[in-house]
Order: sequence, then C-alpha cells, then structure tokens
Amino acid sequence: MKVLIVDDEYGIREVIKEYCLNEGYEVEEAEDGLEALQVLEKDKNIDIIILDIMMPKMDGYTALENIRKQYKIPVIMLSARADEYDKLQSFNLGVDDYVTKPFSPKELLARIKAVLSRNKVDSDEYTYKTLKIDYLGHTISIDGKEIKVTPKEYELLCFFVQNKGIALSRETLLSKIWGYDFFGDDRTVDSHIKMLRNSLGEYRDLIVTVRSMGYKYEEK
Repeated sequence: MKVLIVDDEYGIREVIKEYCLNEGYEVEEAEDGLEALQVLEKDKNIDIIILDIMMPKMDGYTALENIRKQYKIPVIMLSARADEYDKLQSFNLGVDDYVTKPFSPKELLARIKAVLSRNKVDSDEYTYKTLKIDYLGHTISIDGKEIKVTPKEYELLCFFVQNKGIALSRETLLSKIWGYDFFGDDRTVDSHIKMLRNSLGEYRDLIVTVRSMGYKYEEK
C-alpha cells in the first residue's frame, strides 16, 4: 500500500510518514495541492491520500476537486479547522474522512486502515466467530440463522465493522448513516444502537459505548 501525504508543514509530514513506514506502507510526499497532482500524474500506484486544506499554491479543496475529476483514490482531509462548514465542504467534494489537527498519529493510522478497508472490493463477507455479514446478500446471520434488522441497523453494523477500534461520535454516525440533510439528534443514534444491540444478542457487547462521545466496535 502506498500513501501520499500532502501538507505544507514538514514536521507533520514526517510524523505521518514515520507511522506509515512502521506499518509497512510506502510513502510519497507533496508540499501543496499542485505538487500532489504532479505526483499522481507520475505515480499510478497511490492507494490513499492524506490531504491538508490550508496550503500555498493550491489548497486542499481545489486539489480535491481536481483529484475527483481524474481518480477514485480515497482521501482523508486533514485540517486545523473544526468548523462544520469545512467538514460539509469536504464531504460534499467527496472526501472519505476528516481529521482535525492536532491529531493522534495512532488514530490517523487507524482511520487510514479503515478507509482502505472500506475501499477493498475483494471481500464479500465479514465473519467474527458465528456472526456473519453477507455484503452481497445484504444480510446478517448468527449461528447460520439470519437475524432480522432494519436497513439502518444493517448500515450501522457495516460502518462499525469498517471502522473497527475507532471511536465514532454521534455526529459522525448521523452524517455517515443518515446524511447531513437529516433532521435529527443524538437520540436517533442511541435508539438505533439499542435496537442493533438487541438484534445482535450474544454479540451486543461488540458495540462499546465511549463516554461523552459515541460508540466503537471492538472484537473481544
């Protein structure tokens, strides 16, 4: 796997690079959006892009627009700005995830793995002990027996599995599962998590509550 790190701050690139190399990823670097596009033109083996927003010559938004016109490479946006507008703008332009500075390198690495996992096309199912998600059949089963879940419960479990070990805020779950135009609140997420846990029965504890934040999926 090869990661393209695009940030005008050398120190940030070095930190991300070190963690990626330790994980066995190859790394390419760019100081701005324009240089990033030049790297993509020369190297057709980039698997994921870490893209800063505020950069000279060409900012992250402009770079992302150009990337989406030519490539289907997943992108994680990196920004010192946590405003809702910036997040909305990023997701509207097709970003796969959004990480706010300052960030934990370990969490960023976990998000890189999660995004890469979501973009894999070689797996038709997920299995944990006797729990199985059939992505092609759009079903969940335990001990070989299909369990009845609502479409949103199915989407929630799939999203949790794709982001194993990552703490997901209620805001993130609302935006990813219901969409930014959904008119709801945290109680919507909590009620669906409760239903999903009930549906999972013996596997209900795989969905862990993260106090004052949201939830995460942890294989025991």
